[in-house]
Amino acid sequence: MNASSKTMSGVQLAVLTARFEGIARKMANTLHRTGRSGILTIARDFSCVILTARHELLTASDSLPIHVLRGPEVMSRTMTDNHRELRRGDAFLHNSPYHGCTHPADHSILVPVLDDDGVHRFTVLAKGHQADCGNALPTTYMGAAKDVYAEGALIFPAVRIQSNYKHEMDIVRMCQMRIRVPEQWWGDYLATLGSARVGEREILALGREVGWDVLETYVREWFDYSEARMAETIRAMPKGRVTRSSRHDPFPGTPADGVEIKVTVEVDPDAAMIDVDVRDNPDCMENGINLSEGCARSAPMIGIFNSIDHTVPKNEGSFRRIRVHLRDNCAVGRPMHPTSCSVATTNLADRVANPVQCAIAELADGLGMAETGACIPASSGVVSGVHDGQPFVNEVYLGCTGGAGTPTTDGWLTIMHVGNAGMCYQDSIEIDELRHPIFVHARRLMPDTEGAGRFRGALSAYSEFSPLGCDMTVAYVSDGNLNPASGVRGGLAGGPSSQFRKRQDGTLDPMPGCAEVLVAPGEAMVSISCGGGGYGSPLERRPESVMDDVREGWISRARAEAVYGVALTDDLTLDTAKTERLRAQARAA
Repeated sequence: MNASSKTMSGVQLAVLTARFEGIARKMANTLHRTGRSGILTIARDFSCVILTARHELLTASDSLPIHVLRGPEVMSRTMTDNHRELRRGDAFLHNSPYHGCTHPADHSILVPVLDDDGVHRFTVLAKGHQADCGNALPTTYMGAAKDVYAEGALIFPAVRIQSNYKHEMDIVRMCQMRIRVPEQWWGDYLATLGSARVGEREILALGREVGWDVLETYVREWFDYSEARMAETIRAMPKGRVTRSSRHDPFPGTPADGVEIKVTVEVDPDAAMIDVDVRDNPDCMENGINLSEGCARSAPMIGIFNSIDHTVPKNEGSFRRIRVHLRDNCAVGRPMHPTSCSVATTNLADRVANPVQCAIAELADGLGMAETGACIPASSGVVSGVHDGQPFVNEVYLGCTGGAGTPTTDGWLTIMHVGNAGMCYQDSIEIDELRHPIFVHARRLMPDTEGAGRFRGALSAYSEFSPLGCDMTVAYVSDGNLNPASGVRGGLAGGPSSQFRKRQDGTLDPMPGCAEVLVAPGEAMVSISCGGGGYGSPLERRPESVMDDVREGWISRARAEAVYGVALTDDLTLDTAKTERLRAQARAA
């Protein structure tokens, strides 16, 4: 490569893009393979990103969108604002939702990458979700926390935790004394730190190999290319302005009918800009579901990127073509301390991202998506207790919400939620039973819970699990009990969520949507997650696809006839004549 060249070839851009993405994947592999808790080593609830020294997102390969689209740039700026003199060997612990982080449970390590002359070139960020971050209750999500003090977690706004590659043990000891499972946290912390150090090492090697001036040129031209791709995509979209809403279930601290979230999406092809306005929404509430600014900015962008060509790069360049309008002290805007943002990554964030993609679907067939199912069901709750004298705390991933129907595909079965985008893995039942004192009785999909459509949403999941030899608390924040995922363009809603404590005699006691449920030995936690919404009328679905769904057990024959207008014979082949009659009657009705 010629460092003096003003313009890179497409091959050079592609090679360096792959190199940076490869570094981010090495960071992710390090975190995955060396973490201590199941939330990292099984579920992969973490993200690894690379930013420029100017706080611009360069790559976020294999990361959760709600973690990284926006927020890391504020975290990086907080690091440089609070620490004017950076040195190689520095590392900073950051989890403040008031300074760019998603929520306090996402303990993040930032490491500035300085060249051999001491010039700050890049920043690497590794973010690992903690099952226990020192909250007042043994959970990572405190939906009922009235403020950050009730939440109780330690807040670190880019606090230096390493100098010259050596630990600031005072900070480490503070964390170990506050967290119920200190050895688990220490292992996860070291994995996160190691991930960031791998990123630092690899970027230093790349800079020495190709030259820092070359990397500066690459960054500028990669961002320009990404912006051009985004502009081209927006210019091909129809002009329009759509307001769409989504309603979160009532939780502690919300109005009695829940929380309605409105988004207004405006697409201006002439200016090649998309604006999302979320200012017409309630003020911050006395609970933990308020969004941090990072989540409030990321959630609308998730809806946008879900609605367009997936090959458009997600970085600072394409972000230039999106404006998100927030206001201070808004539940989906910029929170003021001491507002609790304990559940910022999921519940209300989904109620922002989902209507954005639905609004874009209203602009034209072939764009947008339906709503993904709400979260977090009890099957993805935090389980805790004391077994054989030892405390345990960890979030399990035993059953997740259903993905939304799209213009071209059925819903993703294991998406977890719209902000997760399927990056987290489902737990292995056998491994969970080895790691925790629990027994999983059942995990299965539930027929006829899909949001019917031309492309259907994914199904709800049923999970049932019990403690072994101890009491167990299951903490969760399950939205979608009353407001399931909506369909678009004639698609139907997915199945709602629900949760029960199953008594020893088999009686099912309904549990609230937001709760910490104590489950005794012999009892069980039963969780039903949300199905995803459908895209397009069910009468437009290919009869062959409906037939396949019946054969696979996704839907019943009765639902195939009543909802999709598709009749099957006794041997589950298409009854073409009857199907034509059913669909003609349905369209005429």
